[in-house]
Amino acid sequence: MQNEELKFQSPTFFQRLKGMLGVDFYRLFHTPMFYIFLAIAAIIPAMVLGMTSMETAEGAVPMYTNTWQMIAANIPLYAVRDISEYANMNMVFIFGGIMVSIFIGHDYKSGYVKQLFTTHAKKEDYMMSKSLVGAFSMACMCVTYLLGTIIAGLFVRASFEVNVGSLILAVLGKMVMSLGWASLYTFLNIIFRKYFGISIASSFFFGTGILIVGAGAIVGNSPILNVFLYGSSVYACLSCGIDALLTCIVVSLAWAVIYNLVGSMVLYKSDVY
Repeated sequence: MQNEELKFQSPTFFQRLKGMLGVDFYRLFHTPMFYIFLAIAAIIPAMVLGMTSMETAEGAVPMYTNTWQMIAANIPLYAVRDISEYANMNMVFIFGGIMVSIFIGHDYKSGYVKQLFTTHAKKEDYMMSKSLVGAFSMACMCVTYLLGTIIAGLFVRASFEVNVGSLILAVLGKMVMSLGWASLYTFLNIIFRKYFGISIASSFFFGTGILIVGAGAIVGNSPILNVFLYGSSVYACLSCGIDALLTCIVVSLAWAVIYNLVGSMVLYKSDVY
C-alpha cells in the first residue's frame, strides 16, 4: 500500500524543474539559433574593434585604443557622453533578448505551450526554466564575446593594459546580470506572447538601456540607478571593485525573483494559448 502511495505521489518542485530544464536545454542545444547567436556575439566585438574609427586633425584614428574598452567602460557611465563607451559587452543582452523572444515565440507558435500546460499546470516552472536557460545562453554569449574581443585585439594590435582584478570582476558582473536580463525578457515575452513582433521590439528597446540612460542624463551618475538592471551592468566597469560584483548579484537575483513571480501570476490569470 505504501509503495502505491509513493508511486502516485506528485513530483516535487525540483523534480518538475529538472524535467522542464532537461527539455529546454535539449531544445537549446539542438537548434542552430543558439550557435548562430554565439557566433554573432564573437563577431560583433571583432567588427567594432577592427573597423571603427573617428576623424581627427591628423586623419582617421581607431575609436578604441585599448582592447578591454570592448568589454566595459572605464568608469560607471549612465549619461550619454561617448557612444564608444556603450558599445561593449552590454550588447550581448540585446542579442540575448532577441534569442529569448524567438525561443518563447516558437513555444506558442508550435503549440508546445498548449500541450505543456495541459499536462503540466505549474506556470512558475515554465517561467523559471525559460529564465535559467536564457541566462545560460547569455552567459555563453559573454564568453564568446570575450574570446572575440581578445582575438580582435591581437589582430589590430590594440593595447591590453588593464587592472586585471577589475576586468575579472566586470566580466563576472555582466555574466551574473544574465539571470536578471533573462527574467525580464521572459516576462516581456509572456506579456506580448500573442504579438511576436512587439515582443522582439520590446526586448530590443529594454536591452539598449534607453530608459536608464535617459534617467542618467537627468540625475547624473547616481548610485541609486544601480537598482536598475542596466545600471548595474554599467556599474561593472574597468575600475570596479568587489562591491560592483555584489551589486550585480543582488540586483540580478532581485529582478529574477520579481519577474518570475509576476510572470507566473500573469500566466495563471491569462489565456496562455
